Amino acid sequence: MREVAVQIFRAALAAVHPEQLVAAHLRHDAGRVVVQGAQGIAGRWDGPTLVVGAGKAAARMAAGAEQALGAEAVRGEVIVADGCGADLQSVVASPAGHPLPDGRGAAAAQRVLALVAGTARGGILALISGGASSLMVCPRPPLTLADKREINRLLLEGGADIHELNTVRKHLSLVKGGGLLRAAHVPVVGLLISDVVGDHPGTIGSGPSAPDPTTFADACAVLARYGLMQRAPAAVVQMLSGGGAGRVAETVKPDSAAARRGVNVVIASNRTALAAAARAAAARGWPVHLEAEPLTGDTTAAARQFGARLRALAASRPEEPLCVLAGGETTVRVRGPGRGGRNQEFALALAPEIHGSPIVVFSAGTDGIDGPTDAAGAFVDGTTLQRAAGRGLSAGAALADNDAYTFFSTLGDLFCCGPTGTNVMDLKIALVPARRSWA
Repeated sequence: MREVAVQIFRAALAAVHPEQLVAAHLRHDAGRVVVQGAQGIAGRWDGPTLVVGAGKAAARMAAGAEQALGAEAVRGEVIVADGCGADLQSVVASPAGHPLPDGRGAAAAQRVLALVAGTARGGILALISGGASSLMVCPRPPLTLADKREINRLLLEGGADIHELNTVRKHLSLVKGGGLLRAAHVPVVGLLISDVVGDHPGTIGSGPSAPDPTTFADACAVLARYGLMQRAPAAVVQMLSGGGAGRVAETVKPDSAAARRGVNVVIASNRTALAAAARAAAARGWPVHLEAEPLTGDTTAAARQFGARLRALAASRPEEPLCVLAGGETTVRVRGPGRGGRNQEFALALAPEIHGSPIVVFSAGTDGIDGPTDAAGAFVDGTTLQRAAGRGLSAGAALADNDAYTFFSTLGDLFCCGPTGTNVMDLKIALVPARRSWA
């Protein structure tokens, strides 16, 4: 059944192919560039097109723009994670650090802002996908890159979710929270591949092409919630507090003139991938149950709830097998010294819930990268705990140490596919044999 789960996963990835998605939204009409939105035309302009952006899918998105508009009609620069490049002709793909931002990303972000500010005619395509927050980094002076890296680390280890992370990031940056709109003098259309629950343009990549409704006061509240007002870098606390007191300019707000220069179109999301996964499962003879709500919150709690859900669904439909699909993005609170990612930790926490059953669950990130590891995720089934015990492994101890990678690597249950060039959060694919067949 693992091979079936992988086939379903790959079908989901094909549905969020960045080149095809971008190309489908661009065309020429009587010599003008036209950008198609979900409900009509999102933008059109005469003259050249500047392509900028960031994210794990940005290079392949730029390839789609070159394909649709012609390489001779576009120019620009996108910032990508190492290993996520593409064959481009006129747009430069600059690698930078992810998940920790680095100097390459900071330098590239400055170049992107200069390109945007220097464009006086035509229009700008902002291609944003998951990973953009780390890749396109431009600290507000006098903040340093080290300051931003440290606050990002503290928030991640504290278990902050993506909305909380981005609320803080946007108020420490010149490019996030509508920074591209502030710098622009011509229309900006963002084509976005969403990696966040809710698919809000202001949250995807921390919203470089979208206005920001959050405030400095909101950012201060996030730090206070996680007890970081005393632990965060002094420069970060001073900037956020100064902004709350009106001494630092806010991010671009929805009612501002800068915001009126921009339109954003979400061209793919986790729901796109889930719909394709459902079609693939059905084509392979598996009745499908698609969970209505995304999985969010604490990874361990979400895994245990998902396990209970699988058992309940199996009991309610004893005569037929079932493929249960879920998406979303959970958060891991780092307490131990081990290695792993949220998908591996989800699988590890799920193991006791399906112990002894014939259920197989595949949990993986659509970007092919789960945490700071070379794995996309892991498989777990009813034999996981038994096989682990035979090798002297304790699932509880591994979970306490946040060491799911070592646990699943020892069992041969990791899934490694390398960077996929796209990112629409995570997928959970559970294959549940008919209940009447369980021993």
